[in-house]
Amino acid sequence: MTSFPSLLPCLRALGGLALGQCCRACGRPGALVCPECADALAARPHRCSPRPGCPPAWAAGPYTGVDRALLLAYKHGGARALAARSGARLAAAVAASAPGPRPLLLVPVPARPQSVRRRGGDQTLPLARSAVRELRRRGRAAEQRPLLRHRRRVADQVGLGRGERRGNLAGALEVRRGASRAADADAVLVDDVVTTGATLAEAARALRTAGVRVRSAAVLAERR
Repeated sequence: MTSFPSLLPCLRALGGLALGQCCRACGRPGALVCPECADALAARPHRCSPRPGCPPAWAAGPYTGVDRALLLAYKHGGARALAARSGARLAAAVAASAPGPRPLLLVPVPARPQSVRRRGGDQTLPLARSAVRELRRRGRAAEQRPLLRHRRRVADQVGLGRGERRGNLAGALEVRRGASRAADADAVLVDDVVTTGATLAEAARALRTAGVRVRSAAVLAERR
């Protein structure tokens, strides 16, 4: 006789078909992230390789496999429902990057205005809010503030080399008014992916210019 637990995958698949929902990593009908893909996600955050000018950074996973598929589904595929799950994974990277009891200030790296218009919003903000909720659930005092903004237009970083990326972003970010109130906080920069580290380096420079202590950075994925 078939046991009830063995029916659960079938029931999930049928429910997904009825709702038109499928796994955003592999396409299997059922949950937004199927159990198999959930198991394939990186188990714990890892320390990113050092990058010039970039604060110490931790990533929830590599920019490969299921980690990459879910990041792209959220960032480019309109899977906004992944914000909570991805934010929880980002929270783990934040906690690894800044251990200890001190309260944390998560500072999202702002997307380019062109990207915000194209995607209908800055997708790093929901990730930061979800990460804060998860950190608080774990008992860590945390808040997020969008302290940074673009002060000039920058080109798309895709296809640019390390030196070109740094030149493209040099002096591109500045702090909003009121950033001085965060001078006593331990700031953790948060973003979706790190490649050369040029974006995190520029964000850290802008915050430090305003007197904000940048302790570390945390991202969903490290692209080597």
